[in-house]
Amino acid sequence: MSMTGRRRPRSTFRTTLRTPFRMSALAVCAALAAGCGVIPGTSDDSGSGDITVMTWAPEGTNATNKPGMPAMAQAYARWINSKGGLNGRKLKVLTCNDHNDRVAAAKCARRAADEDVVAVVGSYSQFGDDFLGPLASAGIPYIGGYGVTNDEFTNPMSYPVNGGSPALLAGLGKELAAVCGPVALIRPDTIAGDQLPQLLDSGLKAGGHAQSLDQLAAEDATEYGSQTKLALERTTDTEDESEDEKEGCVVPALGDRTNTFMDSFRRDREDYPDVRTAAVLGSVDQTVINANGGKSGPYEDSYITGWYPVASDARWDDMKKVISEEAFDDNRIDPQDAGVQTTWIAYTVLRTVVESLDGEVSSTTVRRALDDGLQVTTGGLTPTLRWRFEDLLSVVGFPRLVNAQVTLQVVRDGRLVAARKGFINTTKLLESAADG
Repeated sequence: MSMTGRRRPRSTFRTTLRTPFRMSALAVCAALAAGCGVIPGTSDDSGSGDITVMTWAPEGTNATNKPGMPAMAQAYARWINSKGGLNGRKLKVLTCNDHNDRVAAAKCARRAADEDVVAVVGSYSQFGDDFLGPLASAGIPYIGGYGVTNDEFTNPMSYPVNGGSPALLAGLGKELAAVCGPVALIRPDTIAGDQLPQLLDSGLKAGGHAQSLDQLAAEDATEYGSQTKLALERTTDTEDESEDEKEGCVVPALGDRTNTFMDSFRRDREDYPDVRTAAVLGSVDQTVINANGGKSGPYEDSYITGWYPVASDARWDDMKKVISEEAFDDNRIDPQDAGVQTTWIAYTVLRTVVESLDGEVSSTTVRRALDDGLQVTTGGLTPTLRWRFEDLLSVVGFPRLVNAQVTLQVVRDGRLVAARKGFINTTKLLESAADG
C-alpha cells in the first residue's frame, strides 16, 4: 500500500520499535538534567513555602477529554492540605487545558516554567514532543503522564508510572492467544498505527497463535460499517482446524473512535453471535460499557487489559475516600477512569518524593531523588516504582519504561471484573516486538 497521503501524527507512538534510540538527543537532555548550570532549579525558595505543581489535560474538545485528571489533582491538594500539607508545606496545584492542540500544550509547559512549578504531575496530552522540550529547558520533571505518547518513554525528564499502550496491546495478545480463533485488529491507517499489529502479535506469538488479521481504517472515520462486516467475516471464516472451536475476536484499537466502531459492530454482530471483542483500557472503561448496553451490549465477555487493578478493588479505597470527602459533587471525577487513577498514583509519587527531602523542594531536588533510586510504593496498585538507570527495562524504543505490568479484566454481567489475580509482566513481549 502506498504511503502517499498517510498522516503522520506527531503525538503518539510514531517511531517504530526497530528505530534506534537517538542517543544524541538524549545525551543533550541528560546533560541538562544533570544540573550543569543550564537549567534553573525551580523551588519554594524559603524552604518552607508552598509547593507548586501543575496538572494538565484536554477539556471541552471534540476529541479525547480528561477533565477528571486536573479535578482529581485539585481534590488531592485539598485533602493533603487538610492534613497539614506535604511535610508541613501547602500543596498548590495549577491546572491547564491543552485543548488537544500542540500549540496549547506547549503554552501549558511554558506556563509551568513561568510559574516555577517543581513538577508536572498526573497529566494527559497527546503532544509530548511539544511540551517536553519546554519542560526539559526549565528542568521540570514530568511525573506520571498517561502514557499516550512515545516521548513519555524516551525523554529523561519523564517518569512514567505505567507501560502505556504498548504494554496493554502486548498483554492483550498473550491472553487472546489461548481463547480466540482468528483475531482481527482494526487500527488507524497512520504511521503510529503501523506499530500496533507488531505489539499485539508479540503477545499472540508468545501464546502460539497466528498473527492478527490487520485491517486499516481512516483516522478520522465517522462510521465503520465496512470494517465491522469484513472483521466479522474474517474471524468466522478460517481454514485452520485448530481454531474451528474457538470464537473469533475483534480488537478495535482506534482510540476515541472505538465507540464509533462499536456502534457499527453492535448492529452487524447479530449475524455472528460467536464473535467477541477485546480492547485496552483507555479506549474502554465501565462508563463506555454502560453506554453500549451493559450486559446486553457488545462488550459482554470481552477481555480488556489495564494498567491497574479493577476499580472495585479495595486498593482504590483511599482514593475513593478522598474523592468522597473532597469532591463528592464533582461529576468530572470518575474513580473508574484510568486517567483519574493515573493522577492519583502520580501524586502518590510526588508525596513520597517530598517526604524524602530535607529542606529545599525544587525541580532539581525532585529529579535528583527520582534519579538516585527513591522507591515508591503505591499500595499494590503498581509494582514498586523506581527510575534509576539500572531500573529501566531496556526495551528498544521505550528506554524510560519501568513498569511493563498489566492486569487482565473481563466484562461479566455488564461489569468489569478481574479475569485473573495479579499482574502480567509484558517486558519480554515488548522485547520480542522490538526484535521484530
